[in-house]
Parts: sequence; structure tokens; C-alpha cells
Amino acid sequence: MTTVTSNTRWQDAIAKARAEDELTLEDIVALLESDAEQAEELFAVADGIRRRYTGDWVHLLGVIEFSNICQNQCGYCGLRAPNRAIERYRMTVAEIVEGAKKAEAMGLKTIVLQSGEDAGFTIDRVEETIRAIKAETKLAITLSIGEWSREDYARMRRAGADRYLLKLETSDPDLFMAIHPDGGYGPRMQALQDLVAEDFLVGSGTLVGLPGQTTEMLARDILLFKEYEIDLIGVAPFVPNPHTPLGEHAPGSVDLTLKMMAVTRIVTKNAHIPTMTALTTLDPEAREKAWRAGANESMPILTPGEYREHYQIYPQRAAAAADPRETVGDIGEQAAAAGRWVSPGFGESLKHPPYAQF
Repeated sequence: MTTVTSNTRWQDAIAKARAEDELTLEDIVALLESDAEQAEELFAVADGIRRRYTGDWVHLLGVIEFSNICQNQCGYCGLRAPNRAIERYRMTVAEIVEGAKKAEAMGLKTIVLQSGEDAGFTIDRVEETIRAIKAETKLAITLSIGEWSREDYARMRRAGADRYLLKLETSDPDLFMAIHPDGGYGPRMQALQDLVAEDFLVGSGTLVGLPGQTTEMLARDILLFKEYEIDLIGVAPFVPNPHTPLGEHAPGSVDLTLKMMAVTRIVTKNAHIPTMTALTTLDPEAREKAWRAGANESMPILTPGEYREHYQIYPQRAAAAADPRETVGDIGEQAAAAGRWVSPGFGESLKHPPYAQF
């Protein structure tokens, strides 16, 4: 009886998804709990919605990880301040600008400047970096540098930053506090609201497979992304780092991550959903699988080689030894093989039309 009820519930949920009706929390949970056969239908529905709302383009966001110094103690991240097993670095403004110019020379239109929460990279230096890149290139700039004050976000925006990626990892307050012992759920949500208020194109994201996480928690993450009209949603599996408190925990499921991406596409319709490096670290074929499950972006790592191996959020990253030019070329070939094409555009917001120009 339980199996029949469960299957009926799933059939109702997938029918609503196919019709693009609004999904309830229970519908989302049912879809996330799809078995292997159901998942193929789920992916097909998500891919169809992706095609209708974002087209067959794959947008590339080149990531420059300019500092692995971090003042925080997040339980899952190898950049955490107490970790003495990695060599710390901080790129100069000139090095970051040179990296941005190389990205543009490769044909990319958007870069992501990412770091730990490095107190030594001050707001003045952030502002200087943004202005220098804008003076030297025509790139759109996404920042992924943690929590700042609303005043600081305003300065970043005025300097020319276009987008901001601030991951939640989870929208469950208790789980958030369990993995962020020196952080606060309230401040993180306030930061998201501040970014929206300062007219950023806002990104966020989820880690799949955290200890204590349930499918209902993941479903609530998706509903939050919809509520906040998040433009860019990163869904990645948890990958353990042995130098963290969660180092002995099992990695997140690739299959569940793909289902999470698919349901996120179905619910949010026109958000940008990238394939994340953590996914390809666990499964080398995951990029193509993610594209078939509703993803429409990829994030090649462009961090200079002398620094890239030290950005160890988790060990054995898929991008650690790759040549960025080859990576960008590989993505183009994989996209073409999947019937997709690398976008010549900036990956503009499809939710907020004023972002059509940079």
C-alpha cells in the first residue's frame, strides 16, 4: 500500500511539473525522492523547461580564486582558519586583473572573483580591483567573497560589480548553525536581502549531502530560491575534506544532486544553474548529466596554476591540474556533442530585465 501511495504521489507531482503548475513542498519532496527510472522522466521534464526558458546556450563563468585566506571556521570547508595543512596565498590586484584579461582573451564574458573571507583584502582593495578590471576589460564581474555590510555592498556595486554569489549551503537554521559555528543564519539572510536591495544580480546555492540534511530541507531550499528570485543557483554535492570536522562524513550523492538541480529548474524556471566543480570531482561525466537535468552554465577554474592547487575547499578537485584553456575548449566540445552551444553573451538575468546590458 505504501508503494502505491508513494507512486501515486510521484505521478501527481511529475504531472504538475510537466504542466508547469506550482509545486507544493510535498510535491518537491516526492520528486527529490524519485527512483532511478522516475529520475529519467524528471530530468526530461527539467530539460524541456530549461530549453523553453533559457534556450540551448551554455554560459561560461570563469572563476578566479584570488585568496584562500579565511577568518571563518566552517565545518565543511578546507579554507577554514584552523586548517594548517594548506599553503595560504593572496593574489595582488595586478595579478587578478591579468587573470581577468586572460579570461576575456579566451572568449569569456563573465568572471567570478572568489575567495575565503579574507580580512586582509579590504573593501578598498575590492573596490580597486573591480574598477581596474572594468577599465581594462568589458567583462561582467561576479563576486563570491562572503558577508559584508550593506554599505560595503553598495560600494562594490558602484565600483562596477554586476553580480554577487552568496551561498546558503542550507536554508535550515539549525543545520546552518551546525556547519557554521562562528556564523549566524540571521546575518546570512540579511546579507542576501542587502544584496537584493543594492541592485545586484544575486546568486546562492545548496550543498547536498550534509550530515543531518533531509529531502524536506532540500525542498525548502528550492522554495527559498524561488521566493527570493535568485538568479544564479549553485547546487553541489558535499565533498569531505580530511582537515575539517566533517572530514569523515560520506560525500554527497551525485544522483541526488542531479535531482536537486532538475527540481530547482522546474520550480525556478529561468534561473541560471551551473555545473559545479564538486560534481565533476565525484563524477567526471557529471557535466553532461547536469546539462541533461536542467543546468545551463559551467564554471571553468581560471586561477593561475601556482595558486590553484592551494584553493583546497576539498581535496583532489577536478580542476586542480587542468589547463584553463583546455578546460574551456573541452566544455565547448562537450556542449556541441550535447546539442548545446557556448553562449557569446554575458548570461544576463532572465528574471530582472534591467540587467540586459553591462
